[in-house]
This record gives sequence, C-alpha cells and structure tokens, in this order.
Amino acid sequence: MKLSVTTYSFGSYIDKLGLTGIIDKTAEMGFDGIEFVEHGEFNDLDEAKKIGDYAREKGLEVVAYCVGANFLKEDLDGEIERVKKHVDIAAALGAKNMRHDVGYGMGGRKYSIGYDDALPALIKGTTEVTKYAEQKGVGTMSENHGLFSQDANRVEKLINGVAHPNFGALVDLGNFMCADEDPTLSVGIMAPYAKHVHAKDFFWKSGVEINPGEGWFQTRAKNYLRGAIIGQGAAKIYQSIQILKGVGYDGYVTVEFEGMEDNLKGIRIGKDNLTRFING
Repeated sequence: MKLSVTTYSFGSYIDKLGLTGIIDKTAEMGFDGIEFVEHGEFNDLDEAKKIGDYAREKGLEVVAYCVGANFLKEDLDGEIERVKKHVDIAAALGAKNMRHDVGYGMGGRKYSIGYDDALPALIKGTTEVTKYAEQKGVGTMSENHGLFSQDANRVEKLINGVAHPNFGALVDLGNFMCADEDPTLSVGIMAPYAKHVHAKDFFWKSGVEINPGEGWFQTRAKNYLRGAIIGQGAAKIYQSIQILKGVGYDGYVTVEFEGMEDNLKGIRIGKDNLTRFING
C-alpha cells in the first residue's frame, strides 16, 4: 500500500499556503500521492492541468478528485451533466479516480426516501457518469458518506446495481461510524470493491450522555463523534487495514484528518501510525 493525503486534511492551511504550497508540504512530508477536493481554481481546465502537472513534478501521483453530487434532484439529467464536467476536471488534473456522492442532501424529497426506492435514480446517474469517465481514462467511485448512502449494505447495492468495471468504492474506514455501524464489519463487506481508501478516525460517546460540546457532531442514531488523529480514536484502523490486506488491496490509503489538533500535526502523526499499521 502507498500513502496519500487529501487536501481536505489541511484545513485552513489551504488558504494560507495555496494549492501549490499544499503540494509542496505533501511532498515534504513524504507522501506518495495527493487527493484533491473541489476547489475554485479547478473550474479552469488549464489551471487544473497546471496543478496536476505541478504535483507530478514534486513526485506525487494525483490519486483522486472528490466532488459532491445528488442524483435525487428533480433535474436528474442536469445533475448528471454537472458531474460530467467534474470528470473533465479530474482528467485535466490527471487523477486516477474521481469520487462523487450520489444522494447527498436527499434533494428535499418527502416521498420515495427509502434507499431501495431511490436506487433506480442513483444507478442511472452513476452509470452515465462512469461510462463518460471511462472514455476520459478516469475511474469513478462512491464513498460511504453523507448518511443516506453511508451504510455498507447500501453502497454495496449501488455498486452491484451499476455493475460496471469502471465504478467501485472509496472505502472510508471511519465514516461507517456516522451510520452507527461497526467499522470493521462494514469494511469487511466493502473491501472487495475498494478502488481507493480513506483512513479517518473518530472519538465516540454514547447518545445517552449530554452533548460533549464544541467539536462533536451526532450520528444518525444521535451518538456523538469527534474527529481524531488516525489510530487514536475508536474506528479500529489497524484491524481494517488487515482486512484490506486480506482481500489483496494494494492501492493508496489517504490520510483524512478532521480533528481539533493542528492540521499539520494531525496529518504527521496519522501518517506515522498508518505506516506502522500497514507494516505491522
């Protein structure tokens, strides 16, 4: 396995350093690759290409580009076309894969909100995007993210419904906790579909307790989570890495940090811990 980091992990340092500064810092910290999230500079395809080229000059592979999407909007065709434009950005960046959501925000629906009811629209949108992306040399992925499409069995239904070799899973090792799932059981379900992996960790508190205060948010079942340095929370990251090894996954694992510590410190310690977990 190789290690990468998402620009999301750098928090306010993105504004302080700019994207090229973040790329410099990523290379300085010894990562093999970098993942980009949506950014205004990418609206210009020439600028996106320059950013991707700069990352490669620094010895980094652009492993993924992550965007939001909601195929439950009334204008499904319009949303599909919007996401296809992000595929063009991913191609300009030279990204190996692009992650898009499928039902983030639910589109304000008051009916047909069961996952099985929504699947036809999700499958249609995802299939059209991945076929377009295949022509551009970009793989596509959906992540266990956004509560609606977060449970392992839901994401598995989507992947099997699309049933296209260009589409798979971005398996986030911590995000299953947002849907109140045991992360290792869920990783065990999703590992065979993995095209890419996020390593993220959380502290956990029971919802029967009073709100712990700043920095905490609630899961679907109203338990409490707070971002943690990889290996220091409750997401069982080491065990999940062993599960991935067991199915032969040998791709990138991306450090995703959203804790309360300084971002650079959180990334550094998380990278060190991941290295030990992978080599252990």
